[in-house]
Amino acid sequence: MNQIEEYLAVAAGKSEVHAGDDITVNVDLAIAHDITGPMAVEQFKKIGIDHVFDAKKVVFVLDHIIPAATVEAKVLHNVLKDFAKDYGVQLYNKGEGVIHQVVAEKNRLNRGAILVGADSHTCMAGAYGAIAIPVGATELAAVMATGTLDLEVPEVFEIRLEGKLNPGVYAKDVILHLIGYFGTAGFTDQGVIYTGSLVDELTIDDKMTISNMGIEMGTMISYFADRDRPVGTVKEVYTFQAEDIPARVACPPNPGNVASASDLSGVNISQVVIGSCTNGRFSDMLVAANILKGRRAAEGVTLLIIPASAEIAKEMEEQGLNRIFREAGGIVTSPGCGPCFGAHMGLLASDDVAVSTTNRNFPGRMGHREAKVYLASPRVAAESAIAGTIVPPGTVVPLGGLENELA
Repeated sequence: MNQIEEYLAVAAGKSEVHAGDDITVNVDLAIAHDITGPMAVEQFKKIGIDHVFDAKKVVFVLDHIIPAATVEAKVLHNVLKDFAKDYGVQLYNKGEGVIHQVVAEKNRLNRGAILVGADSHTCMAGAYGAIAIPVGATELAAVMATGTLDLEVPEVFEIRLEGKLNPGVYAKDVILHLIGYFGTAGFTDQGVIYTGSLVDELTIDDKMTISNMGIEMGTMISYFADRDRPVGTVKEVYTFQAEDIPARVACPPNPGNVASASDLSGVNISQVVIGSCTNGRFSDMLVAANILKGRRAAEGVTLLIIPASAEIAKEMEEQGLNRIFREAGGIVTSPGCGPCFGAHMGLLASDDVAVSTTNRNFPGRMGHREAKVYLASPRVAAESAIAGTIVPPGTVVPLGGLENELA
């Protein structure tokens, strides 16, 4: 068995499991937000029981449309508020941030714990060793009732990341490079284990960025290995040298349409978004602030800064980052998903072109279907905001030593 199979076996109460086995695992935490949560609640009530399997293990977070932008959004909020009151589950409803970041801060699970979430980017928790599995709202309702999840053990692949990243290249570039290599369906319903000397150097923030976007190449489980024991038997091993990875940008219409940032120089932009569950952590904000300090976003570029959680927003305020962003002409919003989901705060018109640190750029994802969204690291996004066009890292501020400048 490999590490993922070992944990699935424990959760299923079996001595061992293998790819293709149908198993039932005990769940340590079930999560949903203001879009999927109300649907899960509706399905749960159809089951006809008066309690969830463990109120301490069910968590809802209002993050996609908070504060409510429409009456319909407020109705969804109230559905979850009423359910939390009636069933005693945990509800984060005061703008605490994006569900995956909030879970990491408030409910971080031990390595090998089973996390099930009604959101495709639930896999982000693989960064800290959880077996994090995205499900639909109906499946989540069943989990809320039984505390178990039926699944087929996936095939598991190992991705070895060796060496050191070049200056100006970040975790976002790594995962965009992988998505570009494997495609958006490269590991559909399969598991990936990340290993290698680069992994040993990555911060937990870096790992969260990579695990978060594992779903963009189809992965069911996007897991960083426990380096203190063998990975075990996997289907296949792929090796990448970090030095060969340039700064990357995902072009419309999907995250797999990847190019080098240098090949896109000169593409005019009208909006930059820095934030989301993918790249809205303090370390991301610090990189962007270092670029924007003493400079201003180009005329005609709307610059949005969206911290991934209230804790990050507090640290940004305390460290003076918000002042830097505002003096650069940026708009610092409340924590949450912002325009990433396409529901409020910063939506695009048909002729808009955005550079965003978010995780998806499908047509209509951030507003009008004809708008164009390019996905990039916080550094490329910040430098592009100043230039008014997409630029590779090092164009506005020379490469080297940037990360610690404000620390």
